Amino acid sequence: MKIKNILPYILLVSTAAKAQNAPASFTGDIQPAVFSLTMVMLHDVVSPPAASRYYAYSMIGAYEIVSRSNSSMVKGSAFIKRFPSFVISLDNKSYDYRIAAVYCILETGKLMLPSGSRLQEREDKWFDSLRRKGYSEKILKQSIAVAAEVANHVVAWSKLDNYNRLSAQIRYTPLKGDAYWYPTPPAYMEAVEPHWRIIKPFVIDTCNQFKPLPPVAFSKDSGSKFYIMAREVYDVSKKPLEEQENIAAFWDCNPFAVSSSGHMMIGFKKITPGGHWMNIAAIAARKSNLDFDHTIMVHLVVAITQSDAFVSCWDEKYRSNRIRPETYINRYIDLEWKPLLQTPPFPEYTSGHSVVSTASAEVLSFLFGDRLGFTDDSEILFGIPPRQFRSFRQASEEAAISRLYGGIHYRDAIENGQTEGKKLGEFVVSRLKAAGMTPVPLARTASK
Repeated sequence: MKIKNILPYILLVSTAAKAQNAPASFTGDIQPAVFSLTMVMLHDVVSPPAASRYYAYSMIGAYEIVSRSNSSMVKGSAFIKRFPSFVISLDNKSYDYRIAAVYCILETGKLMLPSGSRLQEREDKWFDSLRRKGYSEKILKQSIAVAAEVANHVVAWSKLDNYNRLSAQIRYTPLKGDAYWYPTPPAYMEAVEPHWRIIKPFVIDTCNQFKPLPPVAFSKDSGSKFYIMAREVYDVSKKPLEEQENIAAFWDCNPFAVSSSGHMMIGFKKITPGGHWMNIAAIAARKSNLDFDHTIMVHLVVAITQSDAFVSCWDEKYRSNRIRPETYINRYIDLEWKPLLQTPPFPEYTSGHSVVSTASAEVLSFLFGDRLGFTDDSEILFGIPPRQFRSFRQASEEAAISRLYGGIHYRDAIENGQTEGKKLGEFVVSRLKAAGMTPVPLARTASK
């Protein structure tokens, strides 16, 4: 596997972190810690649903440390289902909760990710930098101890969400029939996470709580609604506008992309949709000049929302099990046609990016207001230039329609996916409000 154009982005993140990192706040250390998780997930080629789960648990521990040190922060147990009850052995005056929270992000990832041990170097380098800045060895060691203690509690709790049951499920076999999903070229990969619906959500009640409308019925008839939808995908791909191509590439977020040349196949790793929105959360927090505690809160809310959105979306994907445009178009319209983006290895309906992006935009709009413009540079890592957005909702709308431009989704999967994501996001917001959470301090000013 190869990652292209990675050095410029690493230098950019490093420079930004140095510029923002003030020992008095540690706010500038949060995004690099989360980005370190992303880099390990890139290495491991973690699936989009699984990535969202890792982000969620890593932020839950960090937020728990923050909320126990700041009585004005809403407790996680007030809006996260099944939240574990545990005691932190050290008094919060004996350690720096900010150091502990950042370290907990890394430590949780280290314990949970397949190649989590790669985070050890990041932990060591960060603590060396803190020693050079004059932090006492006692404070550092006790902050580490608290972070490790909380991370262990979170990891133990994570084992109760049914993730360990996935490997025991019956191996998935594609359904027989013209209407159903079938592995697509060039790698013809097996279905990704076909049993993800059994994962216990963090906020929503059940995986099918926001079950979307049924998809348009399959048909080979050239006059049918289904054929017309497929034809729309095909027609857009034949003469795409430059802006449509740019939008499709920007929101690709496919960690499974494979390029073939003769008998050789090369994998190209990219961040997941969840990783993209975690970075947007960081961008919004930085632009709004949020303090440390609220920056952690924003990351947590986005992480648990997108995790639940994947549970909801994957429940529908393997219920409707609908054929991808690439398969349909190759069979009934054009044998040689290829989509602009590589087709992901799972059923089509609903569009995952549409569900996750819309849900994430809803909670971010609640936290920051609906008119916070921002520059999204999340894809610089892959040589793709930044894009400007007027609001989170505008960004999510572009992410959704990108799937049509990219040739990997029909329009009803996009639009019904947006509805599914909006309802889920609104539900999460209602739970946050009921728990007493309010918009972040500077959001009201930023949105005017």
